[in-house]
Amino acid sequence: MKKSIIYIFLFIITTNGFSQNQPIKDLKFNLNEDGTHWMQFTLMNQTWLRYNQSNRGTTVEGEANSQTFDIGLRRTRFQMFGQISDKVFLYFQVGQNNFNSQYNISTATNTTNRKNAMFIHDALCEYIVLPKNRLKLGGGLTIANGLSRFSQPGVSSIMTLDVPVFAQATVDQTDQFSRKLSLYARGQISKLDYRFVLSNPFPVTSNGAAAPALGKNATFATKGQHKQYQAYFIWQFKEHESMNTPYMSGTYLGNKNIFNIAAGAIFQPKALWHSPDSVPVYDNMMLWCVESFLDKPINKEKHTAINAYVGYFNTNYGNNYLRYNGSMNPANGLSLSNTVAIASNAYGNAYPMFGTGQQVYAQTGYLFPISQSIPSYGQLMPYVSSTVQQFQRLNNKTSVIYEAGINWFINGHKSKMTLNYQNRPTFILDSSGQPTSDQRRSCVVFQYQIMI
Repeated sequence: MKKSIIYIFLFIITTNGFSQNQPIKDLKFNLNEDGTHWMQFTLMNQTWLRYNQSNRGTTVEGEANSQTFDIGLRRTRFQMFGQISDKVFLYFQVGQNNFNSQYNISTATNTTNRKNAMFIHDALCEYIVLPKNRLKLGGGLTIANGLSRFSQPGVSSIMTLDVPVFAQATVDQTDQFSRKLSLYARGQISKLDYRFVLSNPFPVTSNGAAAPALGKNATFATKGQHKQYQAYFIWQFKEHESMNTPYMSGTYLGNKNIFNIAAGAIFQPKALWHSPDSVPVYDNMMLWCVESFLDKPINKEKHTAINAYVGYFNTNYGNNYLRYNGSMNPANGLSLSNTVAIASNAYGNAYPMFGTGQQVYAQTGYLFPISQSIPSYGQLMPYVSSTVQQFQRLNNKTSVIYEAGINWFINGHKSKMTLNYQNRPTFILDSSGQPTSDQRRSCVVFQYQIMI
């Protein structure tokens, strides 16, 4: 681990030459003389260097690995969006995610094609029905969502290293990396921001993995298809957040004074099923959240700010539903037997991320002032976050994920470095087949994000 951390800091030192801060201009083009019609293009890349303590029984290409060091592209994105007329807004995004040496391995065939990378994330059009953001109608492939602000995150403006992925409740199960084919209405009325979404989920059988077996624990149903209904409401006590796209910012770096409370929900009838007696029983999916978000300047002259968030999530996916997930997992195999392993993919950096139960997520960070002696060296923002979970499948035992890190905003979100430490729980089955806590594992990640 010590060597890996040294490598990370050597990378920081060698990239120090890029810290001489030059303004990065937007790729924005006016379509009319007064600039009310415009198009903008963005490019973003998040590179990760990571040391990870592997879960028990982890293998990489058939060899046991108690720890890994890997390099990957957490996100690579290309966006094109703009107000092309007084009433019409277009948004397109293409990209890839979690591209490392284990990218795109099929659990069904244990084969891979690393060239199957780029895919469409978003393709939507939006019509302004009422001015001043009071009502917009949109449709297409979109992340517009209910539940939480982190269910539709603007990933280029994250305060922490990464978003709480569990808030993207059906990610890569019945959606396309959190996007669905949807119709939505969103807008602002006085201090209320709202959105209503009707989605047509994808069949779970089209997600590229082997179809989940029907058993005593709920999985997404492979027969039948029902629409998904979503709603999200925000009460803005201070400034309104941006309404350009359906995405929601992680931090405004003190450029806005935001304080709000919000509530959201997702409902889909017969979304999952289980079979207690060899006869399928369908489960409705009902997820809801209440949350509060603060992003407030402290001293505008010194450009200091504070960011804080807390959210309670109640997630009912059906009887004993549990899904392990690890972001850009550096491993691809598990040597534990079925009598010991809780899930077949409980390897690498995976942990119980989605499940029937409840979760509380909180984060806070402080943006330090710009250096008076060397203002071109940007700003530092340390942060901490934590997720507290109780899942039915784990006998409602409380487990906690801790994270702490620091951002170096060289040029705001357009050029930033992040160093993050995570400590997570792991689980195995005891001799009686009941889940029990195993040794906790840690992970250290260095990220460099560049965006134009």
